[in-house]
Amino acid sequence: MVGHHDESEEEAGWIEGVAILISVAVVVFVTAFNDYTKEKQFRGLQNRIEGEHKFTVIRGGEVQQIGVGDIVVGDICQIKYGDLLPTDGILIQSNDLKIDESSLTGESDHVRKGADSDPMVLSGTHVMEGSGRMLVTAVGVNSQAGIIFTLLGAAADEEQEEAKKRKKDKQGDGEAAAVTGNSHHVTANSANADGDVRNNKHSKDEDEEEVSRPTGGGGQEKSVLQAKLTKLAIQIGYAGSFIAVLTVVILIVRFCVQTFVVEGKPWSPFYANHFVKFFIIGVTVLVVAVPEGLPLAVTLSLAYSVKKMMKDNNLVRHLDACETMGNATAICSDKTGTLTTNRMTVVQSYICSEDHKTTPKYESLPHHVAELLLYSISVNSAYTSRVLPGENPGDLPNQVGWEQNRVFLIRICFGPRCSFIYGKDGKLESFSRSMQDRLVREVIEPMACNGLRTISVAYRDFVRGKADINQVHIENEPNWEDEDNIISNLTCLCVLGIEDPVRPEVPDAIHRCQRAGITVRMVTGDNINTARSIASKCGILKPGDNSLILEGKEFNRRIRDASGKVQQHLLDKVWVTLRVLARSSPTDKYTLVKGIIESKINANREVVAVTGDGTNDGPALKMADVGFAMGIAGTDVAKEASDIILTDDNFTSIVKAVMWGRNVYDSIAKFLQFQLTVNVVAVIVAFVGACAINDSPLKAVQMLWVNLIMDTLASLALATEAPTPDLLHRKPYGRTKPLISRTMMKNILGQAVYMILVIFVLLFYGKY
Repeated sequence: MVGHHDESEEEAGWIEGVAILISVAVVVFVTAFNDYTKEKQFRGLQNRIEGEHKFTVIRGGEVQQIGVGDIVVGDICQIKYGDLLPTDGILIQSNDLKIDESSLTGESDHVRKGADSDPMVLSGTHVMEGSGRMLVTAVGVNSQAGIIFTLLGAAADEEQEEAKKRKKDKQGDGEAAAVTGNSHHVTANSANADGDVRNNKHSKDEDEEEVSRPTGGGGQEKSVLQAKLTKLAIQIGYAGSFIAVLTVVILIVRFCVQTFVVEGKPWSPFYANHFVKFFIIGVTVLVVAVPEGLPLAVTLSLAYSVKKMMKDNNLVRHLDACETMGNATAICSDKTGTLTTNRMTVVQSYICSEDHKTTPKYESLPHHVAELLLYSISVNSAYTSRVLPGENPGDLPNQVGWEQNRVFLIRICFGPRCSFIYGKDGKLESFSRSMQDRLVREVIEPMACNGLRTISVAYRDFVRGKADINQVHIENEPNWEDEDNIISNLTCLCVLGIEDPVRPEVPDAIHRCQRAGITVRMVTGDNINTARSIASKCGILKPGDNSLILEGKEFNRRIRDASGKVQQHLLDKVWVTLRVLARSSPTDKYTLVKGIIESKINANREVVAVTGDGTNDGPALKMADVGFAMGIAGTDVAKEASDIILTDDNFTSIVKAVMWGRNVYDSIAKFLQFQLTVNVVAVIVAFVGACAINDSPLKAVQMLWVNLIMDTLASLALATEAPTPDLLHRKPYGRTKPLISRTMMKNILGQAVYMILVIFVLLFYGKY
C-alpha cells in the first residue's frame, strides 16, 4: 500500500508543477498586458498634451493656429505674453517685449527684446511681457533647445558607455574605475543641467523642493494614499512574517519533541524532508498573508480614473494628482474665467457727466464725443493681420501693453485725431481734484459695489501744429518709452462699468465643495468691492459668517514682520478665516498657498489645490498639492507647472476631479476589505491547521490559484467603479486616518469569523 501510494504521488507529482507554472504564466501575462495598456494610454495622453500645444502663425495673409511640430523655417509667428517659444527666430516687430531666458542662461532677470536691438529669440524661453512677431530661423534639432536635447541624448549614450567601461574596469584596475566614476559624475551633472530645459525646472528649484518637502522614493512627497498603502504593506509584511516564522518554529519544535523525545528515535537524513515541508508551509502562510493584488488594483483604479477624467474635462498630467485631489481640504481659485464666464460686457457707463444703466444710443451723445468713443473702441480692441503703414514703410503703430503694474493700455496712432475726456453736453472741462474725488465717490465706487469692474477711456493728442488746451505741441517724435510723460494730462472720455457674470453652475459646485469639507477661497486681482460681490454670488461668502476679506497690501501687512519677512505664526492668524484675497499678485497667491501647506495649527496638514492661468502663477501651481491650469486661457508656462489641465476652464470640473479622487481611495479600500477578509481566513486556517494536524489544509498551489482569481477579477471589478455624488457628502479622510476604517474592520472580522467556523467544522469534524 505504501509503495502504491508513493507510486501514485510520483505519477501525479507533475500536476503541482504544471499548475504553478500556469498560475505564474497567467500572473505574468495579466501584469504585462496591464502595463502595456497603461503605457499605451499614457502615450496617448502625452500625445494629446503635446497636440494641444499650438502656436499662432501668419500664412498667406491669414492667422492660423497650428501644432508646434508643423512650424517651418520662414514662417512668421505671433508671440505674446505667456508663450513658450518652440523655435528660434528673429523679431520683425515687438511691443514692449520681455523674455525669460533663465532656462538657457540661468539669469532670472527678464531680457528686453526689440526688432532694432537684440532681435534674436530662442526656443525654450518664455514670453513674460508684451507681444510681437518673429521670423522662424531654426526648428527641431537645429533650434537652441533641439541642440541641447541632442547633447543630452549624446550625454546619455556616453553615460551608458562609461557605465559599461566602469563595470568592466571594476573587475580589474580599481584606479581606472575611480577615474571612470568621476567622468560619469560629470556626465550626470551635464545631463541634469540639460534636463532643466526639457522640464523647464531649474535645479535650484528642485533642490529647494527636496529640502522643503518630505521626500519619498522618487525625491517627491508621497500622496496620501501612497503613504497609507506603504504603511499598511509594511504592517502586513511584519504580521505575515511573524506568523510564518511562528508556524515554522511550532512545527519544528513539535516534530522534534514528538520524534526525538517522546518516541526516542535517532536522527536520520530522511527527517530533512520534514523540515523542508515545514519551510514550504511557512512560505505558504507568508504568501497568503501578503495582498499581492494590491499594486494591480491601485494601477487599474488610477489608470481607469485618468481615462474617464478626460471626458470630464480634466487632463491629468501627473498620475498621483488624481488621488491627491480626493483628500483636498482647500481650493484657492481664480475668479476670471473659472468662477465667471470671462466674457466682459459693458452694463453701465458714465459719459458726459451722465449715468447710463444701459448702452446709450449713438444719437443721444454729442456727435464729436460719440465719434471719439467709436474710434477709441476700434483702435484699442480691433485687430488686423495686415501690415499697416507707419512712419516708415513696414512700421506698425507702437503699443504699450497691458500689465498688472501699469493697469492701462495705450495705442499710439499717427493721425489727425486721438481721444480724451469731456463733461456735460460734450464740453471740454478741466478735470480738477474735486471732480476726480466726486467721480470716484459717485460713479466708480457704486459700480464696484455692484460687482462691476471700472475702466476709463482716455486719450492725449500730440500735434505738430497749433495745440488746443488738451493737446501737446511737438516738433519731433515723442519718446514713447517715457511712460510717465505719455500718460500724463489725459482727457477722459468716459468711465465704463463692465461685468464678468458668474457661471450659472458655479454656486451649486461651491456648495457641494463646502458640504464635502473643502474650503473654497477666491484669489483675484479685482478691487475688494467687486471681489466681495462675486464671492457673495458664488456662495463663498455667506451672510453673518466671520469670513475675512483682504486686499493684497493689507494681507502682506498682517503676515510680515518689520523686516518684511513672512512669519508663519502671523499667517496662521489670517488664512483660517480668509475667504477672499482681492487686489492680489501672483506672489501673494504663492505666499498664501505656501503658508496654508506649511501651517502646523491643525493635526492634519491641509491639502491645497490651486488654479492658475498666467505665467506668474507657475510658482503657486508648483507649490500646491494639486495645480490646475486653464486649458483655454492658460499660458504654456502655467500648463507645464500644473498637475491637471481644465480643458473647459470651469470650476465644476474641479468638483468632478474631487469625486474621482475620492472614488480611487474608496475603490482601493473596497478591494482591501475583500482581499484581507480572504487573507485573514487563509492565514488562520493555515496556521491552526499546521499546528493541529502537522500540515497546512491549504496547499501552495491552491493559494496561488485563489490569489490569482481574486487579484485579477476583483481588481477589475472593484477598481473600475464609477463615482457617485454621495462621495461629496462626507469630509476628506485626512492624512492620519487609517486606511482600514472601523467599519471595514468590523466587516473583515465578521466575515472572517463566519468562514473560519465553517472551515474548522469541515477540517476537524468532516470526513476525508
